[in-house]
Amino acid sequence: MNAPKPAIAMARDERSDLLDLLRTLSPEQWNAPSLCRGWSVKDVAAHMISYDDLGIGGIVKRFIKGRVVWANEAGVEEYRPLSTDKLLKIFEQRLTPTGLTAGLGGMIGLVDGTIHHQDIRRALDQPRQIPSDRLATVIAAVPSNPRLGAHKRIKGLRLVADDLDWTHGQGQELRGPGEAIMMAVSGRAHALSDLSGPGLPILAGRVDTQRAT
Repeated sequence: MNAPKPAIAMARDERSDLLDLLRTLSPEQWNAPSLCRGWSVKDVAAHMISYDDLGIGGIVKRFIKGRVVWANEAGVEEYRPLSTDKLLKIFEQRLTPTGLTAGLGGMIGLVDGTIHHQDIRRALDQPRQIPSDRLATVIAAVPSNPRLGAHKRIKGLRLVADDLDWTHGQGQELRGPGEAIMMAVSGRAHALSDLSGPGLPILAGRVDTQRAT
C-alpha cells in the first residue's frame, strides 16, 4: 500500500486543481458570488494565496490592519484591484503553500484550499469528485479546527460519511457525502440539502448567515 501524501503535497495538488478551473472562468464567473458571504469567486481565489508571501512581520501588520477578526478581508482588499490575469500568474507561482498557509505541515493550506475550492465550485454549479485522500484528511481535521467553528455546530451529533470510512461524534445521526458534511459543518448552508438524518434540523439551526471564511 502506498504511503499517504504529505499534507503540503496534497495542498499543492488542491491548488493546482483549482487553478485548472480558474483558467476556464468567464469574467461573469470571476465576479459571481461565492459561498463566502460578500466575496466573489475572485475574492476567494485571492484569499487563498493572500498570506503566502507574508513573513511574521507581514502577518502581524495584516492582523493589526484587520483588527484580527477582519484580517482575511484586509488581505482580499489588497488583491482586489488586480486583474484576473495577474491573479492567475500569482496563483501559478504559489501552488505550494508558503508562510502561514504552510503551517502544520501544510494542513492549514490544505483545509483552507479544499473548502474554498468548494465555495467556488458549488456557487458556480460545477461539482467535482474530491480525491479521497484529500477529502479524508480534511474532513478528519474540520471538527477540531477552531477557525471554522465546527465543534459548536456538531455538538450532540453523530456524523456519518456514506462515501468514506469516517464517522465522528455521538448523538443524533447526520449522514451524507463526505464533501457535503465537510461544507455544512464548516458553516455552508448550501450543503445542507445533500444531507439527511434526524440530526439535520439540529445542524441547520446552527448554521447561521454570517460570513463563512
